[in-house]
Amino acid sequence: MELFEISVSYKNENHHFEVRDYMHHEGEQCKFEIYKQGTFIASFEPGPHKHLQICKNPGIEKEKLLNLIADQIETYNI
Repeated sequence: MELFEISVSYKNENHHFEVRDYMHHEGEQCKFEIYKQGTFIASFEPGPHKHLQICKNPGIEKEKLLNLIADQIETYNI
């Protein structure tokens, strides 16, 4: 597992997240887990055409913000 941090601007606010990258994910586990101040926000898995799609969403953050997080992670070419 690799850890890194990202920031996303949404509604004129900067949001900071910790990303846990499970490089060798399989089966039930999603590839990326996202945390904000230690709270699980969502997870993502690779979808068609190398775009990330939401794997688990407990509904804590708006889906638009989650899409911005996915876009930011995709810029790392992981």
